Amino acid sequence: MPQTVALLAAASEDQGPGNTLRIVLLASLVGAGLLGWFLLRGYRNDDNND
Repeated sequence: MPQTVALLAAASEDQGPGNTLRIVLLASLVGAGLLGWFLLRGYRNDDNND
């Protein structure tokens, strides 16, 4: 029985790459938003540059 408790305790500590994937996904979305903003701001039609 102590072996089962130790196995369950070890399994509960290691939850896999969930937090890492959340961070990578969030950083990707923020980066894509910033990249889109940076690229699209060049397409504004500013008439003040005459």
